[in-house]
Amino acid sequence: MQRRHLIKLAAASGGAALAGPALAACTASGSGSSDGELLLWSHNAGSPLEVAVTEDIIKAFNGSQDALKAALEPFPQDVYNDSVNAAALSGDLPDLLTVDGPNVPNWAWAGHLQPLTVSEEITGKFLPSTLGIFQGELYSVGHWEAACSIFARQSVLETAGVRIPTIESPWTREEFDDALAAVKGKAGYKYAIDFSTADTGEWYPYAYSPFLQSFGGDLIDRSTYLKADGVLNGPEALAWGEWFQGLFTEGLSNPDSLGGAEDFMQGNAAMAFHGNWGALPAIDLYDDMLFLPPPDFGNGPKIGGGSWQWAVTATADQAGATAWLETALSDEYVAEFANQTGLIPATDAAAELTEHYGADGKLRMMVDYSKAYATLRPETPAYTVIASVFSQYAGDIIHGGDVETALNAAVAEIDADIDANSGYGF
Repeated sequence: MQRRHLIKLAAASGGAALAGPALAACTASGSGSSDGELLLWSHNAGSPLEVAVTEDIIKAFNGSQDALKAALEPFPQDVYNDSVNAAALSGDLPDLLTVDGPNVPNWAWAGHLQPLTVSEEITGKFLPSTLGIFQGELYSVGHWEAACSIFARQSVLETAGVRIPTIESPWTREEFDDALAAVKGKAGYKYAIDFSTADTGEWYPYAYSPFLQSFGGDLIDRSTYLKADGVLNGPEALAWGEWFQGLFTEGLSNPDSLGGAEDFMQGNAAMAFHGNWGALPAIDLYDDMLFLPPPDFGNGPKIGGGSWQWAVTATADQAGATAWLETALSDEYVAEFANQTGLIPATDAAAELTEHYGADGKLRMMVDYSKAYATLRPETPAYTVIASVFSQYAGDIIHGGDVETALNAAVAEIDADIDANSGYGF
């Protein structure tokens, strides 16, 4: 792992006012000792717009007081988690870091993180799916959320004679199946829907497991978090697997589609299941874009929830880190992240400060979908293994493998891992 290098930033004038009690406590309390420096790590070296917003927060924080100076070290996302794990082993973690929401329980269980002490008056305004919780303790909070929906064109649906669903009346499974057949047949598309199957890794559990959950299955038994048996290979999960596989074996979706909904963007697929980060490019390409709610397969429409969030490491000065977070989590910066990245702002007040997510914004429905349908991936340290195993066997299902065999194999691997780790604290 590359050693961390701290570069102090010059104090800037102005900026958000720092909460007095938190700052006063910086040298007197917290789980770590303050040396006057706060080092932040983030996963977004490849996203200069995100880095720029974080740097704006740092400048405001540094300019608002003299006790602490914060600095950011961004990493490329593809090496970030390995860098954090290596730093944890060597005792070289920063004070604050970003963590992908579903990984929060694992990092907390491993002892990398400490619970947040940010005021509930602040965190209570955030979308529930932007809060990282493990065993009742809050460990992280995110500036933004993401939401998936069905991307479609109004003209295509009208040509196919398909009802346009609403959040009050989403498609049923039967309606969705009929719609897929109609847009391929009557509208004449090569594929009915694009699932971006080349986006492997976290995309599979994030995008595909909500369909499993809408069928009534799940990745793990959430009543105990001690086994996947019975929920990932039960009758509801088998029904999901057979249905999902059928989309590819029957030619309704491309099993080897490119990432980023390229089949849809290139006109090869009539619809796509895609995230709000792709909404504005789609609007630029097609002048009759619709972003539709996910179908209801029997247990309500569902989409993935929980994305990158800020957390405080176990050895950090708690009060100093809290002071930085209280500056960072203002509506101003939540809105700035949304305006720069196109992602969903985590608070209602911030949404009204954005171009697209306010009450009359062209992407307001994404906020509504996140509130109504977001389902967190299982809040257990076992999730890191669950995600890897589900991705592998969902890929087998997509490419024609026996559904029951795949799901039973996934269950066996997940349950063995949970047993080997004594239930991960459950």
